[in-house]
Amino acid sequence: MPAAFETPVMTSRLKLGILASHPIQYQAPLFRELATRCDLHVYFSHRQTPQAQAAAGFGVAFEWDVDLLSGYEHSFLPNVARQPDTGAFRGCDTPTIADEINVGGFDAFLVMGWHLKCFWQAIRACQRHGVPVMVRGDSQLGTPRSRLKQAVKALLYPWVIRQFDACLYVGQRNREYLEHYGAPASRLFFAPHCVDTLAFASAAAAADRTAVRAGWGLTPDDRVVLFAGKLMGNKRPADLVRAVAQLGLQGQRAVLVWAGDGPDRQALQMLGESLSVPMVFLGFCNQSQLPGIYRAADALALPSSSETWGLVVNEAMACGTPCVVSDACGCAPDMIVPGVCGAVFEMGDLTALAGALAKALAIKRDTLALAEQSSRYSVAATTAGVLLAVQALQNRL
Repeated sequence: MPAAFETPVMTSRLKLGILASHPIQYQAPLFRELATRCDLHVYFSHRQTPQAQAAAGFGVAFEWDVDLLSGYEHSFLPNVARQPDTGAFRGCDTPTIADEINVGGFDAFLVMGWHLKCFWQAIRACQRHGVPVMVRGDSQLGTPRSRLKQAVKALLYPWVIRQFDACLYVGQRNREYLEHYGAPASRLFFAPHCVDTLAFASAAAAADRTAVRAGWGLTPDDRVVLFAGKLMGNKRPADLVRAVAQLGLQGQRAVLVWAGDGPDRQALQMLGESLSVPMVFLGFCNQSQLPGIYRAADALALPSSSETWGLVVNEAMACGTPCVVSDACGCAPDMIVPGVCGAVFEMGDLTALAGALAKALAIKRDTLALAEQSSRYSVAATTAGVLLAVQALQNRL
């Protein structure tokens, strides 16, 4: 994986189009940075509602409290789906994207996946009008799949991959996924999974760690393990309760702080009480709250059984917080340097999870190594990767 990045030198300002399902908090900083380096227009296929956010597993209806739309040109396409939804193939049906591509004069066009009808409408339009088309996603082979689904993908996905002139991979496991289905090395470009690392680091540095902890009823000496995300089955939050209980039996008391909500909250409360694990439930936490929460923690834990990446790890590390992740998380081989910025454990092994937590809690916060690892997965690094792919496609013409 590249350890450094350089933005390619452009002989002329390129025009890039992007189709995304809906405004996403992780993508907006990337779009803003790209807009400073090329002529960019982003199209959205769906307007997400607060109620849909709750249905997606957040547990409460909400709007993100950070700006998702300023700093880059964008349009919302008419979604003619009978039941608009980003979770179903036919839920995003935007036939007018073909007209936009026809008149857009794009040097390249990027679709953020191939799992929605709107993406295929864009792919076909690009092919009709001679516009190079790129794809960026985060799928990995480790995601649990039935034998039938594996067989169908083995037949279909090599053909899918051939539809793209470039595949932007976000990390090691995503590259392996694309290679597994036939993507040639000449069409692979590293555009890492990223968050706005500079914004997170700046906000965390400004947060009063002691005051945040005091608001939780904790002292500066308490050891805090943080979980940030949806409280639901595939995240395996109960594993974390049991592992922290093991730490307590070994004489390493830790407080478990939950930044999130979801269907498992009540069961987790009952489990924590039965195992005498001290816990603090913060409920759903919006984006502006997170840097202070990460700074107040001593380690973040992500014990998921299925996680294509795990961007909370990027966020926490940008705030100087060591991380523990299961080996099922897509980010594990990229983000975690064992003993330096966290630990990786075998998913479902509670003893290994407890040991990984102990190792992470022994790592000092806010080290240069954590900052350097975080910077490798920054908006600037991703922007450089996207533009390198666009320039390579232009050079082939």
